[in-house]
Amino acid sequence: MKNSILSIIFISFSSILLGQVYEIGVSLGGTSYVGDIGSTKYINPNQLAGNVFFKYNYNPRIAFRGTLSYLPIKGDDAKADTDLRRNRGLNFTNTITEVAIGMEYNFYEYDISSEEKSWTPYILTELAAFNYSYVKSQDEETGENILGKRTSLAIPMGVGFKSKLSGNLAFSIETKLRYTFKDDLDYSTDKIPSLDFRGTGNDWYMFSGLSLIYTFGRPACYTQGL
Repeated sequence: MKNSILSIIFISFSSILLGQVYEIGVSLGGTSYVGDIGSTKYINPNQLAGNVFFKYNYNPRIAFRGTLSYLPIKGDDAKADTDLRRNRGLNFTNTITEVAIGMEYNFYEYDISSEEKSWTPYILTELAAFNYSYVKSQDEETGENILGKRTSLAIPMGVGFKSKLSGNLAFSIETKLRYTFKDDLDYSTDKIPSLDFRGTGNDWYMFSGLSLIYTFGRPACYTQGL
């Protein structure tokens, strides 16, 4: 009797593991930034960036995902939309590393084992923790900026399109915008007069890119629910 119970538990657990679809992938694309320096165009990639991700397809409409991203950003007043910024002539670069978790919602049912369900547009929302450099202080003698590292939160929102490519491979095209709770990604700070850019809002950073995705796990049964 004991062996029978253990067998049932093992079979049930194996079914759970194999009865879902998992995805791993890599993305390559570009970043843009909107803040106190440079252009105010939200989709204007100017730095090469990328990420790796893992997805768990809860059902054909919903996928949960985790993403690790490397996102250099750049702002340059020479590319700005206003004469005030172009005449000011400031520029900066920073590097963001980000970990995000969230959810995708597919407009259509998505299952690459079915020819009728092998593509869909989708929307996504996430919560992200990101690390970046900021100006901690300034050397009084040389005027050199002394940088530190800081971690904060952002709220990424995005849209995309994904489709089967061949076999277990798929691709996606995606754009994500991140709203941050910081105004110093461009090294702006009201603690140092020369770096007080009089910003009126928090900074944004964005990523647009193309992903290659490998799907594994048996897609025969999905969790019912949402």
